[in-house]
Amino acid sequence: MYFKVRLGGFGAKEKSLTNYMKDYLDICRKVFAQYKELGEKAMNQLDEEQLNWAPSAESNSIVLIVKHLYGNMLSRWTDFLTTDGEKEWRNRDNEFVIDKKLTREELNFMWEDGWALFFRTLYSLTDEDLGKIVKIRGEDHTVIEALQRQTAHYSSHIGQIIYIAKVCKDKDWNSLSIPRGKSKEFNDKLTGKKY
Repeated sequence: MYFKVRLGGFGAKEKSLTNYMKDYLDICRKVFAQYKELGEKAMNQLDEEQLNWAPSAESNSIVLIVKHLYGNMLSRWTDFLTTDGEKEWRNRDNEFVIDKKLTREELNFMWEDGWALFFRTLYSLTDEDLGKIVKIRGEDHTVIEALQRQTAHYSSHIGQIIYIAKVCKDKDWNSLSIPRGKSKEFNDKLTGKKY
């Protein structure tokens, strides 16, 4: 079976399904690194007050989102292949409680420490691990399913971080992708068209 996949850059390459699966871990590493970078670029545009700001009483601040991601990463990726991803020591409810404003240094520690554990685990996995069964809250997942679950989870929270940052910065927001009204210019650069 053959299909086209995008592997780096903008060109699609035809690969067999077997070859694609061999690239799966590399693709995961690249995608998660991109999400981490997007979150950092958004947060780096904000001051501490904005990082601690929440749009409403029932909404989360960026600090709370990072605190939640940190708790999730510590729980999921500690002894990933051998223990349930929902550790008994995790206090998920506390991840959404803030009793004081956090400094940028505290936020950066949680962000970097959580991602470091995640990437250490991700880089330790081999192709042979992909079909193994791991548990999350007692439920069986293949390693691929667990990685896909976390891709969806982390990307949704990175999207929240970006949205809150955009609300805070408003017209001073530095776009992380193609700025509004600049799609044609961006596409023309890709195809080599001159203005």
